[in-house]
Amino acid sequence: MGPLSGVKVLDLTTMVSGPVAAMMLADQGAEVIKVESMFGEQMRHIGPPHNDVPAGFFSCNRGKQGIALDLKSDEGKEVLLKLVETADVFLQNFRPGAIERMGFSEETLRKINKKLVYVSISGFGEHGPYAHKRVYDPVIQALSGATDIQADRASGRPQMFRIIIADKVTSLTAAQAITAALYARQNSGEGQHIKISMLDAMLSFFWPEGMSGLTYGEREIDVTKYQGVMDLIYETKDRHITAGAVSDKEWKGMCRAIEREDLIDDERFATSNARFVNAEERKQITAGEILKWSSEDILKRLDDEDVPCAPLLNRMELMGHEQIVENDSITKVDFPGFGEVRQARPAAQFDKTPAAFNAPAPKLGEHTRQILADLGYDEEQQRALIDKKSVGSFGE
Repeated sequence: MGPLSGVKVLDLTTMVSGPVAAMMLADQGAEVIKVESMFGEQMRHIGPPHNDVPAGFFSCNRGKQGIALDLKSDEGKEVLLKLVETADVFLQNFRPGAIERMGFSEETLRKINKKLVYVSISGFGEHGPYAHKRVYDPVIQALSGATDIQADRASGRPQMFRIIIADKVTSLTAAQAITAALYARQNSGEGQHIKISMLDAMLSFFWPEGMSGLTYGEREIDVTKYQGVMDLIYETKDRHITAGAVSDKEWKGMCRAIEREDLIDDERFATSNARFVNAEERKQITAGEILKWSSEDILKRLDDEDVPCAPLLNRMELMGHEQIVENDSITKVDFPGFGEVRQARPAAQFDKTPAAFNAPAPKLGEHTRQILADLGYDEEQQRALIDKKSVGSFGE
């Protein structure tokens, strides 16, 4: 039984930002019902399917039940409103104004269920010149400063993260906010409306160090001039590694590891601030020394000196790395029709109410029949809804 056992979530979201938030709640024991259109959400149609489910959709929607509804039909709307009556969380990420036009505004649903935690995820918020624009992750990266942070340091050309980071940062933000709202509801007895924009989530995520030059208004600085062109990626004789020395103790350890103890008292690097100001020169010297060693030898020397370091793993190496294996970081589960499925285990490990994923992502309308039955629809009523195409049931 996970920590959210007994919590019922209606997930009307699509793509990644909302679905991953709801997936995390499912991992933590919540009953999550994914409500889709009769066509299915867009992630169902991206990538080659395996047992009717693409890998990306699986990873965003594991552990959920699935129902397909035509929310333009009166019957489909009725089913959703019945689900709302007993729900704890209602999660949607349509563009601002769309859910209201559909007839499921926060105000409308609050009349049905005053305890409902209603969550609206948007790209840019509900107001302003971008509010009603379509949005995907790269647009948020562009507006949040991500492309400046990731810019090629030699050419200055902006670059993007090669993952949909804005979506997933928003997912984490939403999942945390939902659990906070559920906690607040224990005291007040009332739900509330949570509004999250992807842009706000990313700015908050980047701010502590990515925007440090903007923190003090009277001392605003462009931090990029201190960054130089090198990242903390070093080439050895046989592969790339990373190593970092922030504290004085770590810097002394690195100097001993690379056999350059003369650098310890060098005024360019003798303090943390000096190493920051002269970062480019420091990394150039360090890189030249590390290149003389094999990765095995230099990593051992750095480890012996208690300097943070690691090899750069490619994605195909992850499954066999000793730390990942020791942590059981990758969960392997056999599901009928899917075979072995691999997923990163839930990162938060609860000692009394463990999180886990125990079911695959649903096929479109896979649980429609069961959900309707739980709402009190008998066999004849279910068949009528299916025949009228107000609901969709997998295989029918």
